[in-house]
Amino acid sequence: MLKDILAISGQPGLYKLVSSTKNGIIVENLETGKRMPAYAASKVSALNDIAIYTQQGEDNPLVNVLKSIRDKENSGPAIDAKLDNDKLKSYFEGIMPEYDKDRVYVSDIKKVIIWYNTLQKLNKLDLLDQEPENAEDTATKEK
Repeated sequence: MLKDILAISGQPGLYKLVSSTKNGIIVENLETGKRMPAYAASKVSALNDIAIYTQQGEDNPLVNVLKSIRDKENSGPAIDAKLDNDKLKSYFEGIMPEYDKDRVYVSDIKKVIIWYNTLQKLNKLDLLDQEPENAEDTATKEK
């Protein structure tokens, strides 16, 4: 489930929780398998707790956005997150036309695409189907 996949502010990639310590947690990079500590001061977010701002005021859970990318790409890889900003915005608008263009930055779009491509490359897109549909109740806003 996506609740077991973590993003850590200031750290590239995605991680899974290995264990807890007195001062934080031990995480493992999904791609490299390298373990490292994440201290209590680090901003750690489970992917299922992240949502994207919309113009309607209801935030869209990240799992729904990732599912939209998967559907558009037929479970294949998404576009390269290093493309120019206009192409990234256009692509994201095709995935999520109602996203709030004033509060969702290109850096957020890049993160979502990188996260999707990481999950796709590691054959973990099936985790998207293990999530409850109503994740808005616990969702925090992606900034």
